[in-house]
Amino acid sequence: MQRLTIDEYREAEKLPLIVVLDDVRSMYNIGSVFRTADSFRVEAVYLCGICQTPPSTEIHKTALGAEESVSWRYFNTALEAVEELKKEGYTVLSVEQVEHSTKLQTFVPLRAQKYAVVLGNEVKGVHQEVVDASDGCLEIPQLGTKHSMNVSVTAGIIIYKFAESLILR
Repeated sequence: MQRLTIDEYREAEKLPLIVVLDDVRSMYNIGSVFRTADSFRVEAVYLCGICQTPPSTEIHKTALGAEESVSWRYFNTALEAVEELKKEGYTVLSVEQVEHSTKLQTFVPLRAQKYAVVLGNEVKGVHQEVVDASDGCLEIPQLGTKHSMNVSVTAGIIIYKFAESLILR
Protein backbone atom coordinates (compact mmCIF):
# COMPACT_ATOMS: atom_id res chain seq x y z
CA MET A 1 0.00 0.00 0.00
CA GLN A 2 3.07 2.24 0.00
CA ARG A 3 2.30 3.77 3.38
CA LEU A 4 4.77 6.23 4.85
CA THR A 5 6.47 5.61 8.13
CA ILE A 6 5.92 8.30 10.77
CA ASP A 7 9.43 9.65 10.08
CA GLU A 8 8.76 9.71 6.31
CA TYR A 9 5.43 11.43 6.95
CA ARG A 10 7.08 14.14 9.03
CA GLU A 11 9.58 14.82 6.23
CA ALA A 12 7.05 14.65 3.37
CA GLU A 13 5.64 17.75 1.69
CA LYS A 14 2.44 18.86 3.42
CA LEU A 15 -0.84 20.28 2.23
CA PRO A 16 -0.54 23.99 3.11
CA LEU A 17 -3.46 23.77 5.52
CA ILE A 18 -3.83 23.94 9.29
CA VAL A 19 -7.05 22.72 10.88
CA VAL A 20 -8.07 24.68 13.98
CA LEU A 21 -10.57 23.03 16.32
CA ASP A 22 -12.47 25.60 18.40
CA ASP A 23 -13.82 24.02 21.61
CA VAL A 24 -14.51 20.62 20.05
CA ARG A 25 -15.58 18.53 23.01
CA SER A 26 -15.65 14.96 21.62
CA MET A 27 -12.32 13.21 21.74
CA TYR A 28 -13.63 10.82 19.10
CA ASN A 29 -14.24 13.76 16.75
CA ILE A 30 -10.74 15.07 17.51
CA GLY A 31 -9.25 11.65 16.76
CA SER A 32 -11.18 11.42 13.51
CA VAL A 33 -9.89 14.84 12.43
CA PHE A 34 -6.33 13.68 13.13
CA ARG A 35 -6.89 10.56 11.03
CA THR A 36 -8.25 12.56 8.08
CA ALA A 37 -5.45 15.11 8.46
CA ASP A 38 -2.92 12.29 8.24
CA SER A 39 -4.59 10.90 5.11
CA PHE A 40 -4.07 14.15 3.22
CA ARG A 41 -0.80 15.23 4.90
CA VAL A 42 -2.29 18.33 6.49
CA GLU A 43 0.38 20.59 7.94
CA ALA A 44 -1.01 20.59 11.50
CA VAL A 45 -4.02 20.45 13.77
CA TYR A 46 -4.47 23.18 16.39
CA LEU A 47 -6.50 22.19 19.44
CA CYS A 48 -8.12 25.12 21.25
CA GLY A 49 -10.10 25.69 24.41
CA ILE A 50 -11.86 22.63 25.81
CA CYS A 51 -10.31 20.32 23.22
CA GLN A 52 -8.55 17.39 24.81
CA THR A 53 -4.98 16.81 23.65
CA PRO A 54 -2.96 13.66 23.02
CA PRO A 55 -2.08 11.36 24.59
CA SER A 56 -5.63 10.18 25.11
CA THR A 57 -7.15 6.72 24.80
CA GLU A 58 -10.34 8.20 23.31
CA ILE A 59 -8.47 10.28 20.71
CA HIS A 60 -6.29 7.30 19.83
CA LYS A 61 -9.36 5.08 19.36
CA THR A 62 -10.40 7.01 16.23
CA ALA A 63 -7.03 8.55 15.26
CA LEU A 64 -5.37 5.11 15.14
CA GLY A 65 -1.95 6.68 15.69
CA ALA A 66 -2.41 9.74 13.46
CA GLU A 67 -2.01 11.90 16.56
CA GLU A 68 1.63 10.77 16.47
CA SER A 69 2.25 11.61 12.81
CA VAL A 70 0.33 14.89 12.45
CA SER A 71 1.87 17.93 14.12
CA TRP A 72 -0.37 19.61 16.66
CA ARG A 73 -0.40 22.52 19.08
CA TYR A 74 -2.65 23.61 21.89
CA PHE A 75 -3.98 27.17 22.39
CA ASN A 76 -6.14 28.46 25.25
CA THR A 77 -8.53 29.94 22.69
CA ALA A 78 -9.06 29.64 18.96
CA LEU A 79 -8.77 33.43 18.76
CA GLU A 80 -5.15 33.19 19.98
CA ALA A 81 -4.46 30.58 17.29
CA VAL A 82 -6.09 32.71 14.58
CA GLU A 83 -4.13 35.81 15.57
CA GLU A 84 -0.85 33.87 15.40
CA LEU A 85 -1.75 32.26 12.08
CA LYS A 86 -2.57 35.62 10.53
CA LYS A 87 0.79 37.02 11.71
CA GLU A 88 2.42 34.04 9.97
CA GLY A 89 0.69 34.86 6.67
CA TYR A 90 -2.12 32.32 6.69
CA THR A 91 -5.52 33.07 5.22
CA VAL A 92 -7.92 32.01 7.97
CA LEU A 93 -11.38 30.76 7.02
CA SER A 94 -14.02 29.74 9.53
CA VAL A 95 -16.40 27.01 8.43
CA GLU A 96 -19.73 28.47 9.39
CA GLN A 97 -23.14 29.45 8.01
CA VAL A 98 -23.08 33.24 7.99
CA GLU A 99 -24.07 36.11 5.73
CA HIS A 100 -21.63 36.53 2.84
CA SER A 101 -20.04 33.12 3.36
CA THR A 102 -18.38 31.51 0.34
CA LYS A 103 -20.09 28.32 -0.79
CA LEU A 104 -17.57 25.51 -0.82
CA GLN A 105 -18.33 24.54 -4.41
CA THR A 106 -17.27 28.01 -5.64
CA PHE A 107 -14.13 28.29 -3.49
CA VAL A 108 -10.81 27.81 -5.27
CA PRO A 109 -7.73 27.77 -3.00
CA LEU A 110 -4.68 29.54 -4.41
CA ARG A 111 -1.53 27.46 -4.77
CA ALA A 112 0.77 30.17 -3.43
CA GLN A 113 -1.32 30.73 -0.28
CA LYS A 114 -1.19 29.07 3.15
CA TYR A 115 -4.60 28.40 4.70
CA ALA A 116 -6.11 27.62 8.07
CA VAL A 117 -9.69 26.51 8.57
CA VAL A 118 -11.52 26.82 11.87
CA LEU A 119 -14.10 24.20 12.82
CA GLY A 120 -16.33 24.82 15.80
CA ASN A 121 -17.94 23.19 18.77
CA GLU A 122 -20.45 20.44 18.03
CA VAL A 123 -23.36 22.51 19.38
CA LYS A 124 -22.37 26.17 19.24
CA GLY A 125 -20.09 26.25 16.19
CA VAL A 126 -17.18 28.66 15.82
CA HIS A 127 -17.06 31.44 18.43
CA GLN A 128 -18.30 34.75 17.00
CA GLU A 129 -15.06 36.57 17.83
CA VAL A 130 -13.18 33.94 15.82
CA VAL A 131 -15.56 34.35 12.88
CA ASP A 132 -15.05 38.11 13.11
CA ALA A 133 -11.25 37.71 13.16
CA SER A 134 -11.25 35.34 10.18
CA ASP A 135 -10.52 36.43 6.62
CA GLY A 136 -13.79 34.86 5.51
CA CYS A 137 -16.13 31.93 5.99
CA LEU A 138 -16.69 28.77 4.00
CA GLU A 139 -20.08 27.12 3.95
CA ILE A 140 -20.89 23.57 2.93
CA PRO A 141 -24.22 23.53 1.07
CA GLN A 142 -26.80 21.35 2.78
CA LEU A 143 -29.94 20.17 1.06
CA GLY A 144 -31.78 18.29 3.78
CA THR A 145 -33.77 19.22 6.87
CA LYS A 146 -30.72 19.66 9.12
CA HIS A 147 -28.46 22.66 8.90
CA SER A 148 -25.41 21.25 10.60
CA MET A 149 -22.97 18.39 10.20
CA ASN A 150 -20.76 16.43 12.54
CA VAL A 151 -17.47 18.31 12.95
CA SER A 152 -15.34 15.36 11.84
CA VAL A 153 -17.45 14.90 8.70
CA THR A 154 -17.14 18.63 8.02
CA ALA A 155 -13.37 18.37 8.44
CA GLY A 156 -13.24 15.54 5.91
CA ILE A 157 -15.19 17.50 3.32
CA ILE A 158 -13.14 20.67 3.81
CA ILE A 159 -9.76 18.91 3.85
CA TYR A 160 -10.66 16.99 0.71
CA LYS A 161 -11.61 20.24 -1.07
CA PHE A 162 -8.16 21.68 -0.35
CA ALA A 163 -6.37 18.43 -1.27
CA GLU A 164 -8.33 18.07 -4.50
CA SER A 165 -7.54 21.62 -5.53
CA LEU A 166 -3.90 21.74 -4.46
CA ILE A 167 -2.33 18.27 -4.60
CA LEU A 168 -4.56 15.62 -6.13
CA ARG A 169 -4.68 17.04 -9.67
